Formats: sequence, structure tokens, C-alpha cells
Amino acid sequence: MNRLVKTALLAGAAWSAMSTIAMAQDVAPQDEASAIDDIVVSARRREETLKDVPVAVSVLTAERLEQTGAQDITALQQQTPNATVQIARGSNSTLISFIRGVGQQDPLWGFEPGVGLYVDDVYIARPQGAVLDIFDVNRIEVLRGPQGTLYGRNTIGGAIKYVTQPLGHDLDFMARATVGSYNEHNFLVSATVPVTETLSVGGTVATYRHDGYGRNRTTGEEHYNKEVNAYRFSTEWTPTDDFSLRIAYDRVDDESAPRHGHREVNSTVGGFTPPDDVYDTYAGLTGEQDVDTSGVSVTGEYRVNDMLTIKSITAYREGYTDTVIDFDQTPLPSLDVPAYYGDHQFTTELQGLFTGENWSGVAGLFYLDGSSKGAFDTIAGGLGVVIAAAGKVETKSISAYADFTYDFSDRLHASIGGRWTSDEKDAEVFRAFYLGATRSPLQGGTVRPILQTRTNYTANDTFEKFTPRVSVSYDFSDEVTGYASISQGFKSGGWDMRGDAFLVPQTVDGYQPETVTNYELGLKGSVADGRIWFAASAFYADYQDMQITTQQVATPPATGIASVVDNAGSATIYGFEFETTIRFTDNLSASWAVGHLNNEFDEFFTLISGAPVDISNTREPQNSPSLTSFMSLNWHGDFAGGRLTIVPALSYRSAYHLFDAPDPVLDQDAYALVDLSTTWTDSTGHYEIGLYGRNLTDEVYKVGGYNFAGATFNNSISAFYGPPRTYQLQLTYRY
Repeated sequence: MNRLVKTALLAGAAWSAMSTIAMAQDVAPQDEASAIDDIVVSARRREETLKDVPVAVSVLTAERLEQTGAQDITALQQQTPNATVQIARGSNSTLISFIRGVGQQDPLWGFEPGVGLYVDDVYIARPQGAVLDIFDVNRIEVLRGPQGTLYGRNTIGGAIKYVTQPLGHDLDFMARATVGSYNEHNFLVSATVPVTETLSVGGTVATYRHDGYGRNRTTGEEHYNKEVNAYRFSTEWTPTDDFSLRIAYDRVDDESAPRHGHREVNSTVGGFTPPDDVYDTYAGLTGEQDVDTSGVSVTGEYRVNDMLTIKSITAYREGYTDTVIDFDQTPLPSLDVPAYYGDHQFTTELQGLFTGENWSGVAGLFYLDGSSKGAFDTIAGGLGVVIAAAGKVETKSISAYADFTYDFSDRLHASIGGRWTSDEKDAEVFRAFYLGATRSPLQGGTVRPILQTRTNYTANDTFEKFTPRVSVSYDFSDEVTGYASISQGFKSGGWDMRGDAFLVPQTVDGYQPETVTNYELGLKGSVADGRIWFAASAFYADYQDMQITTQQVATPPATGIASVVDNAGSATIYGFEFETTIRFTDNLSASWAVGHLNNEFDEFFTLISGAPVDISNTREPQNSPSLTSFMSLNWHGDFAGGRLTIVPALSYRSAYHLFDAPDPVLDQDAYALVDLSTTWTDSTGHYEIGLYGRNLTDEVYKVGGYNFAGATFNNSISAFYGPPRTYQLQLTYRY
């Protein structure tokens, strides 16, 4: 089936590309805006039409998200080429993101993400609580490739921008109820109230619940359930046409049951075999599972004159996570990990938006003051000890940036920009052994003396980097634009919070920043009087000083193996992306998206007996499927006194690796997901009924895993799986 799906998706995309190019050869200019011209984005920190932005950007509008029944931000993975956006192992609200094979697999505190996440231009520094549910959304922009000039540190893979819906000054009310498979019941209430002609207040309260897809056969708890509450409140004040002020608050509470994963192989002790249901577990570790994140932001914008607008964005965010993950998936304490994370951040940014007769641009200053801390135990029953780790990283980051575009003619445009960033970091790292395979005192366990201190140090360093961007674009017609660009991004350096300095002393030196330099060609626009819009890009990326977690053999006279984060690798990444929407009639349209990715290690060093050895020929980049594709139809028409919309969709991902070391047990084969959405809206627009089916073929596929093979940890190889087949019925009332 997957071969047929792959052929169909590629054929559809190829046919779309050929027909688009053929029709583009002889199309008369048009006065009315085409579909792509109607889409306004802020990818370059200023509002522009999608066609004019020399960046590979996918845009999911509120209408498209609603028509496809998207529930949270992970819907981006199915609809965006060369993107992996998944819920992390052991949580409902921690995010794992990769774009073009660059991202962050491990959400441990102190590790920086490789894909930047922004909510209304506020940077979300940590992945905990970052699986944003879809509500109050205007659009989501996915910027592919390094965005270091305009978005700074930790956007080497790209950036995801969640743009909420402005309140406006009209009375607005919406109530929504959803019921579905696994006793799903979600409720959402949203309202906007104009207090005066210039002041509005609004808010949204949402609850998301469903029973577990499986169960914990040891404790009887639900497994893969969801229990999340979300809140968002805001105030907008526009006393004049030249000034606006917005204050916003949001909070997410995730109290879902612990998600431990599924044992994939037989245990070496206890006689445990993989459960028949991939959503079941034998895990015996119990404890609190709770993720709380919240934030407040103040955004002000003042139009000084026709040439200059000043914008200020200031925010504070904090998050706290208590979690338990049973790595061995048995009642035995072979490899149990209770953990705590905490973080807070203050950010402020001042922008100047400039517009001249034949030039425009943005310049700004950015400041971040953040702290990330945590502690976890590794309860190793086979060794009779618990390994306790704790640490903290404080970051002060400042940057200055500018990006300007000059129009040499009506058709030829060039942009140049750069950003200087300085990260000052202070770290504390502690690791110790306690006798007894029970929780350590750091996790509320029995107070007892340290058996052996393995790591105990403080460190500080400053990481500075200049990241430029240059692009040239040319309007082949009023509807079609081509561009070429060179851009760079970097991910900041740091220290391994799990580092074992007793085995690997160099862990105290930390690791340096990694960089990606990207070369890109693109073509985007619309043809056939706006009936077809498309966006195509081809890219080549040089990925250097990759921060990789490797298993290092200790330098004699010390013995043993420890995980080490180091600048161990480099890679060459290239590929292409193509997206198109074709409007066949006023009632029928089709969308295709396809991405091809070639991601290969050039170097991958590990230490054996103290000497670095290149093992790149035995490693494969993670979360880098060579082919991703999406195809959907959209039919809408009059039905039963209202308007009916039907959207069947098919997405495909070729085989990929969950970890850099290929593993036939954990590697994921190619798979396809089939969805169907049907919505009916009455003639007044007040009432809407939606019926959604997801993963209709009940495809079984992995999204994460752990690999601790061997007798020491009871042969603990486990996997986490994407949702099974589900159905939802949704009722919406709008006023």
C-alpha cells in the first residue's frame, strides 16, 4: 500500500508542477490579486505578501486548519514538506521539532532547540508546554532553513510562528463542543467584548480530554490519555490609527497520566515480552505527571510617520514539569527515571520598521534573561544504585539585527541583513551515585549519604556569532517571483546536564555552537488567472560543529561508558520542496506538497581509548525521511440550506531513523495517513457541524523511543506511537 501511496503522491505533485510550469509560460497579467497574493505573512518581521518573501514559507491559515480538523500544532507535520513536529516521549505537551533534518530530539533542560517557536513574535525557549492547541489562531507560518538574521539563536532548522487572531472591536462569541473516540470530550468558549470604541477585551478557555489509547497493565492507569486545560486572555487598545497596545496572558496545564512507552523486545530479567497492543505498557514507576506553563506579553506599535513605525515586544514566561518515565517498561526498577524541570524567561525586543520610496526594512534590539533547571534520577536496579543528576543554566542574550530590501527596478530586488548575538551562560552540573535502587534525596527519596560524586562543577562562557543573510529576487511577471538566497543560523553552546566527569573529564569544557549555512533557489506565484498558486524551493545546507550525544569510552585509567554531548559531527543536507493549490472550479480545489531530503553525515567522531574515530559510515541523521508528501481535495457547495465542505487528505513519510545509530527495532518504515473532514455551516454562519476521521486505515507508526539494550538495563528498548484511528463530532456556535 505504501508503494502505491508514494507513487500516487509523487505523480500528483509532478503533474501539478508540470501543469503549473506549462500554464506559467503564457499567462496574461491580471489586475485582481491571486490566491497567493491574498496571504500576508510576517516571515521577515514585517507584513508582506507570501509571493514577495524570498524565504521558503508554508502557511496554514485558520480556514485550512479548521477544514482539516487540526487539533494542535503537530498537524504541521502532515501538511508541511520536510518537517517533523511531534509530541515528545512521555508527554502530551512537550514538543520535538525538526525542519530539513535539523532540530532537537532530547528535550532535557539546558539543551537548546534547533527550531524556534514563536507565539505572536514572543520566543518560546523551552519545548515543555509547546504543543500548542489550535484555537484563536489567525495562521501558522513555517519558515524552512536557518533564520539566524531575523530570529536569532536556535533557529538553524527554521522557525514556527503561531499568529493569534486580533480581537478587533466587534462583539464576538464562540462555543464549541467535541465528542469522539476514546471518550473524547473537548470544550472551548471564546469571546471578544468591546469596552469602548478603542478598547476590547477577550478570552478563551478550553479543556481537552480523552481516555487512553491503551492501559498500564501493572498499575491499571490509562496510557496515552489526555487531560489538558488551556487559557488565553488579552486586551487591545487602539486610541488612534497610529498607535496600538496589546496585553496577552496564556496558560496550559497538562495533568495527563504518565506515558511510558511500549517494550519492543523481551526482557533479560522477569520474563517480560512486548504487549500485543502497542499502546500498552508494563511500567511500574508511579508518581506525579504535571506540566504547567504560562506567560504574559505586552506588544506596542506606534506609527511615527509614513517612513517609520516602532514596535516593542516584552514578555515573561515560566514553566514547571514533574514527570516519571519508566524506561524499562516493567514493574522492576531496572531503569526508572523520575524528573523535574523548571524554567523562566524574560524577553524584550525593540523594532524599527522602515519604508522608503524604493526600499524597506527592519532593525531591532533583542534581550533575553532566562534560567533553566532540573533534576532526575536514573534508578538502575541491575546495578543496585540510583544515579542522581541536577543542574541549572542561566542565560543572558543580547543581539542587534537589521534586514533591508532595495528595489533596483520594478522587478529586481535585493536584500541584505545580519545579526550579532552574544550569549553569556552560567552553568551548575551535579551527578552522584547513591546506594540502593530507589529515589535519591533529590527526588524526595530516603535521605542517605552519597556513594560517589561523579560530577560537581560550575562553568561560564560567552558565545558570540554574526549570522548574515543575502537574497536577490526577480519578478518574472506580476504574479511570479524567483529568488536566490544565502543565510546562516547558529545554535548556542552549553554543557551536558548528564555529563559524567569521572569517566569523561572533558565534559566540564562543554560544547561550542553549531552552525548551518544555507543556499537556496525559489520560485513562487500564481498562474492561470489565479486558479493555480505554487511555491518551489531547492536548497543546499552545510551543517558544521553538530552537537551530538555519543556513547564515549572513558580515557584510561578510568573505565566505563558515558553519554557525552560534543561537537562531534558535520553533515551535508540538500533537497527540494514544492507546494501548490489548484482551483479546478469554484467548488473544487486540490492541494499538493512534496519534500525531498538528502541528509548525510560527513563526519561523526567518537572517542575510543582516548583517540577520536570517525564512524560516520555507521550513522544516519535522525528524523530525516527522504520523502514527505501531502495531498488533499477540497469540495464545498450548497447543501441542506447551508454550506458543506468535504476534505479528504493523504500524507506520506518514507522510512526514517529515530536515532543517529540505525536500529532495526526502532527504525520506522514508510507509512501513510488517511484523513477525512466534513463540515456543514448554516446559511447564517452561526452554526457549524464537523465530522472528522483521522488515521482511517489505523496505521501503526513510531514517533519516539529509547534504546538501552543489554542485560545491565534489562534490555530496555521501547517506542512511543502516534495516535490510532479516531473519529470526532464537533458542534460550533458563533455569534
